[in-house]
Amino acid sequence: MLSVENVTKKYGSFTALEDISLTFERGVYGLLSPNGAGKTTLIKLLTTLLFPTAGVIRWSGQDILAMGADWRGMVGYLPQEFGYYKSYSPRAFMAYMAALQCMDKTSARARIDELLELVGLGDVKDKKMRTFSGGMLQRVGIAQAMLADPQVLILDEPTAGLDPKERVRFRNLIHSLSSDRIVILSTHIVSDIETIADRIVMLRDHRLYACDSPSNICRTLAGRVFSVPAGAALGPGDLPLSEYQGEQGPMLRIASDAPPQGAQAVTPGLEDAFLYIYRDSRI
Repeated sequence: MLSVENVTKKYGSFTALEDISLTFERGVYGLLSPNGAGKTTLIKLLTTLLFPTAGVIRWSGQDILAMGADWRGMVGYLPQEFGYYKSYSPRAFMAYMAALQCMDKTSARARIDELLELVGLGDVKDKKMRTFSGGMLQRVGIAQAMLADPQVLILDEPTAGLDPKERVRFRNLIHSLSSDRIVILSTHIVSDIETIADRIVMLRDHRLYACDSPSNICRTLAGRVFSVPAGAALGPGDLPLSEYQGEQGPMLRIASDAPPQGAQAVTPGLEDAFLYIYRDSRI
């Protein structure tokens, strides 16, 4: 079990995170907040790239800072932008990463081939990465994060650059990996986590706003989300959420306690909840 206990992170007079307490167990946790809300700061604290100003993070009761290399050996991490050598092939790059982690060469070779097949790069594993698209590079990054079969897999905006087919592949992969480890996935793209996350962690005003199931978060808007034709007159308490193309033309989803006449009630989704929760937030 991974626990974050009353953690605060400050940069001078600026507070990036304040008094955060969370518990992570096996499964997928989606960190869902607007850019700048503190997701990456929390991830860097979990990976010991940053240190808390106050509070402690523990793994099975032990302070991860005191665990040092033992903790880092349990963590697979994909940052928003990971470094790589353009002249390397995926297999050569993965072998280099395995050597840095002191993995046995024979077992590492088999693991590398397995992972590159898993992320759909088996047919290009010996091609130089300078020729790769952004999505292909991201898949290399996901593979290297899983190299040591980590107990905690932390992915920061992992679907950046992936096309729709690749994102579906990624979601299926994450779901299959989460049965025996903690997967922490940071994103501001709701669809990436709506169907695979066991818990959604939301930060607001640099504090923990929610850590709950997607269904429970959506339930907070039950009976308050409606669909109206785009351009319909809205009341002062009506909050526009998103516009979409319906069968009869452009439509608008709104959150309202007193919807306009003719509005049709719809089932709230995670995107509706996200837009509602952060409606008056600058981050």
